[in-house]
Amino acid sequence: MTSPHKLKIAIIGTGNIGTDLMIKVMRTQGMTCTLFAGRNFNSTGMKRANALGVPISDRGIEAIVNNPAICDVVFDCTSANAHMEHWPILDKLGKTVIDMTPAKLGELCVPALNAEECVATGARNVNMVTCGGQASIPIAYAISQVHSHIEYIEVASSIASRSAGPATRQNLDEYIETTQDALMALTGAKHTKAILILNPAMPPIDMQTTIYAKIANPDLPAIQAAVNAMVEKIKQYVPGYKLILPPTIQDNKIVVTVKVVGAGDYLPQYAGNLDIINCAAIAMAELIAKSASFRESST
Repeated sequence: MTSPHKLKIAIIGTGNIGTDLMIKVMRTQGMTCTLFAGRNFNSTGMKRANALGVPISDRGIEAIVNNPAICDVVFDCTSANAHMEHWPILDKLGKTVIDMTPAKLGELCVPALNAEECVATGARNVNMVTCGGQASIPIAYAISQVHSHIEYIEVASSIASRSAGPATRQNLDEYIETTQDALMALTGAKHTKAILILNPAMPPIDMQTTIYAKIANPDLPAIQAAVNAMVEKIKQYVPGYKLILPPTIQDNKIVVTVKVVGAGDYLPQYAGNLDIINCAAIAMAELIAKSASFRESST
C-alpha cells in the first residue's frame, strides 16, 4: 500500500450493490476507491462514479490484470458465475477478494460472528453470503447459543423489487442455496430453508426478514437476551438494523423479525438489502486492513 492509512479498493460490477458500495468506500476513513470497473460506460453506476471522480474502466477484471498495483482489496459485485471465473485470476495475482455474490467459493463470513476467524486463518477470498443471510444468520446463531440442538430454521426476506438488480435476479437459486448452507454451517441446525420475496409494492417496502426456529422446550427469556445482545452488535456496523418483533413463540416455533433501513447512499432508504451486505463488507475490509499478515503482504 502507498499509505498505511489508505486501503486501495477496486470494485468489479457497477450495478446497485457495486455503486452503493463505492459510495460507502469513499466515505470510510482509511479507504479509497481506486477503480470502478464494469462493461458499459453508459450505465447509471458508471456515470455516478465518473461524476464523483472515481477512476472507471469498461474492461471489467481486465483492468486489474493490466494494472495489479491499482488495488489492495477487490470487491467482486458481479454474479456468482462471473466470480467463478474471476477468482482464479485474482488468486494468481495474489489479491485479497471480498465476494459480494453467492458464489460460495471463499470463507463464509458474517462479521458479527466470525470476522476475526476469517482474518486469523488468512482467507484471501471471503464470501459475504447474501443480504438475507447477513440479516438472519446472526439471529439464528444467537438462538443456537441458547439451544445447541435446533431441528429446523427457516428465514424469509422481503425486499423492494426496485432494489434488486439484474445479477440478484439471475442468482436467485444461488442465493437460496448459499443462505441455507451458511445457516447450517454457522448455527448447526439440522435443516434450513431460505426464501426471498421481491415485493413490487409502491411505495417500495423496507427490507424485512423473519426467522423461524423449531426448538424443543425453548427458554424464551434466555433467547430474548441473546437476540437483543446480537442486535446491538450488528448495529455497530449496520446502523439501520432494527428488531421489530422480539423473540416470541408461535405455533411451537420461535419467531423473530428484523428490518433494515438503508442509509440512502445510492438508492433510497428502502434498499436496506444493499446496506446490510455492503456494511458487512466494509467492516470486513477494515478488519483485513488492520491484520498483521495483510500489512506484511502489502509492504
